[in-house]
Amino acid sequence: MAHFAKLGIGNKVLQVVSVHDDIATTEQEGVDFLNNLYKTNDVWKQTFEDGTRKNFASVGYKYNETLDAFIRPKPFDSWTLNEDTCQWEAPKEKPDDDNSYLWNETSQEWEID
Repeated sequence: MAHFAKLGIGNKVLQVVSVHDDIATTEQEGVDFLNNLYKTNDVWKQTFEDGTRKNFASVGYKYNETLDAFIRPKPFDSWTLNEDTCQWEAPKEKPDDDNSYLWNETSQEWEID
């Protein structure tokens, strides 16, 4: 199955739908099929489970045209986007041990969960 993300204002993902591979043999054919099906002229982008366009789209993500990637919402104000991976990164590396950690935005520290 091919998967398509419907984009709204600011390239925010509003919906993700599947289209059979026989119908969506190219991205444009999938887009045309969906706009014909819904009788619209919406903006659709194909999303992939294999890492193409970095992340599989989900409602609330944004599509970044420059990076040609779907990016999840920023989890904390202090985090920055790694443009190579299109993942958000904390200002400090999470400890690599057997504990489970949560980010504390106020203290800017990883705390044991």
